[in-house]
Amino acid sequence: MAHSYIPETNGISMKMYDNIPKEVTNIVVTGKSGAGKQPRIDVLVDEFDLQQLSTGNIFRTYLGKFNDYGFDGDLSQFWDDEEECFLTDEEISKELDTDDPGVILGMKAKYFVDRGLFVPDYITNELFNSYFGRRDYRHQVLDGYPRTLSQAKFLLKLLEEQNTDIDFILWVENEDQKIIERTIKRRICPDCGKVYHLIYAPPPEGKCEECGVEVIQRSDDTKEKIRSRLSEFKEKVVPAMEFMEEHGISIAKVPGHLEEFTPENVRRSVLEAVEDIYK
Repeated sequence: MAHSYIPETNGISMKMYDNIPKEVTNIVVTGKSGAGKQPRIDVLVDEFDLQQLSTGNIFRTYLGKFNDYGFDGDLSQFWDDEEECFLTDEEISKELDTDDPGVILGMKAKYFVDRGLFVPDYITNELFNSYFGRRDYRHQVLDGYPRTLSQAKFLLKLLEEQNTDIDFILWVENEDQKIIERTIKRRICPDCGKVYHLIYAPPPEGKCEECGVEVIQRSDDTKEKIRSRLSEFKEKVVPAMEFMEEHGISIAKVPGHLEEFTPENVRRSVLEAVEDIYK
């Protein structure tokens, strides 16, 4: 059951958040890669009984499918520099020696991820729509979507078609240098996608507590690729969020860096920001 309060902590009286609704339809969470979105998403999932829909996890599923296929050639052979697009699926299928659409889609995603770039909208929108619809386009935290103006337009049209809503956007803010320092120590489970951090949330004995699998560093968590993602956030994500706000979706901004990082302080900062937009 969702609740709208901060429990009593260290002798501090319970603080009520009467303006926050007990139920919401959907929420978008945005922020630079590595800003600290996941702890804030966890608060929203807990408070409003939502399910996280992470485009990152969707892509990792397809990336895993391609990696399991075992192709180790140069992916640039599938990209036409002159036309700035991939070869046809038929041509790609012939070169890869498979007609599995999941492997082909995984290859396309990997081409961009390995370069520290966002996956193009026409791929992202297709995958997002299929996963969003699995829960009737409701009761979800959209993590990592929309990331471009085109995706934002697609989402607003989809919301209208499916008679559903985005209640608000939670924007996690953080400085670039803090993000770089934090992200290079991030680790993930290659099986379930659970995220760990070597300092803030270390994996027990280097393994995922859910799967027992040794955690790994994402291939795009290098300083060079992190800086590329930070640049793309400013150029693409910020205009998308501004477009959503112009169309009536409120934005609640929360700090990604807290001087005292505790679950209760994270929860407090999130609910206070949400409370402000409902006053």
